Amino acid sequence: MIKYIPSPETKARLQSIVEQLEFNHIDLARLATFKSTGSSSRAIARCYALSKIWQQTLNTKAHYIIEVISEKFDKLPEEEKEKVLIHELMHIPKSFGGGFRQHDFVCRRNVEALHRRLKGKTQFL
Repeated sequence: MIKYIPSPETKARLQSIVEQLEFNHIDLARLATFKSTGSSSRAIARCYALSKIWQQTLNTKAHYIIEVISEKFDKLPEEEKEKVLIHELMHIPKSFGGGFRQHDFVCRRNVEALHRRLKGKTQFL
């Protein structure tokens, strides 16, 4: 059975990355973070969005969730964790409207470039 636990430590890491990379389109107040356990997924992390139909139904703006899968994410070296989090943030479009950027844009080359930029701005996260 999968368990979801709010993850303030993941939120803090994401906030630092958002600030350092100047991802000004990301509204941290509408970004939730969870750590899951018990998943059999091959994924290390996932990004979810509240779609337009749900936004209209609930009369709210877009919200996003980033889930890190504890069994996989926790074992990674710190730099790989940063890259995974950058990858998930890259899925959030500049419109912050409930959609997703696809893997034609969210790819290893772009993640690596942003990670190099991040490391050039700060030594610590």
